[in-house]
This record gives sequence, C-alpha cells and structure tokens, in this order.
Amino acid sequence: MNHKKLRRLYVEEGLQRKPRRRRRRKAGTTRELRTVPTRPNERWAMDVMHDVLHGGTPIRIFTLVDVCTRECVARTAARSVSGQDVADLLHAAGVVRGGLPAIVQCDNGTEFTSTALDHWAYWNKVRLDVSRPGKPVDNGVCEAFNGSLRRECLSVHWFVDLAEAQRLLTAWQEDYNTYRPHSSVGLESPVRYASGGLYLPRATKSRK
Repeated sequence: MNHKKLRRLYVEEGLQRKPRRRRRRKAGTTRELRTVPTRPNERWAMDVMHDVLHGGTPIRIFTLVDVCTRECVARTAARSVSGQDVADLLHAAGVVRGGLPAIVQCDNGTEFTSTALDHWAYWNKVRLDVSRPGKPVDNGVCEAFNGSLRRECLSVHWFVDLAEAQRLLTAWQEDYNTYRPHSSVGLESPVRYASGGLYLPRATKSRK
C-alpha cells in the first residue's frame, strides 16, 4: 500500500490524521510583550546577512547588536555559518563583554533553530526570542543595523577575499560604535552611551 491509496481510504472512511506537534524548544521564549532594555548586555539581537566576493563566491555575515545601546557587539564574515558557529561567536562575545545577556533575539534561520545552538542556550541560561514567521519587525533593531551595514559598507566595497572582508567590516564597526551618533540613544555614539557619557577617545601616538 502506498501513500496515495492510504489517503484515498482515509477520505472514503471520513478519517482524519492527527497533525504532528512540533516539539517545543527548551531555550525558546513564549510570545509575550517585550520590555524595553534599560542597561547594556540585557538583550542582544542577531542575524545573518548574505553577500558575494569579487569572484562571485557567496559569503555570510553574522551580526550581533546590543538592543539597549545599539552597539555592534560582534560581526564576522565566513563561507557558511552553522548553529555551532553561532554558539561559539556568542560565547566569545560574552567573554569580551563580561557576561551573556538573558535574552537573544533572532529570526527563524536554520542556524538559529539548530540543535547545537538550542543546547548551548539551554546550558548557558540564555533564552532565544525567535521572531514570528513573516514578521521581520520582531527583530527590528538588528534589521535596521543590517540596513546601515549594507548601505554603508557591503554596497560600497567589493571584497576580494574573506580577509579583506573582515578587515573592512572591523573598520566600519569601530567607526559605527565609536563615532556615529544614533538617534535612538540621544544622538550619542553607542560606546559613549554605554559608558554613561564618560567615553574618552584613545590616545594617539605623537608623530616625530
């Protein structure tokens, strides 16, 4: 008996197959009203962008943003980004920032719904706030950041290889975090806003 005959018999007998329920992800949050973060490292938002190198090779760019300060916490370019790669990048960002946030927002990409990332989030007590299907506004902060990155860096440069992509992305991230005024944080730069307005520029070496 194949599936076509089985379906015909079900229809003729007026039977209905019970739909399979998706198993609930342990680290996922239930849909609830979001609170506005009031301090750095309280909530992060992440996403993955697509671009191509000079020879047409596709690459993926991982972006991570602090929702409160609008600071770009991490970014990297790679040929591919898996769930384990995302977990490693989040762990590295937590080491640099002195801790992980309670919640990380993301969309329904395969790298964010993987078992590896789900296990990492569960054991590190990080809740994954996954966007509703077809609702990019649920991750609006990261989407807005990606728009600036696309407009001011990816669309301006034509990367020869991954090394050049990483170098230019790092330079753009430093300018964005340190000097760029942001309307959402009182026209301050993300770094200055995160430090309470006490940011001091780094000392430059005097030329002889």
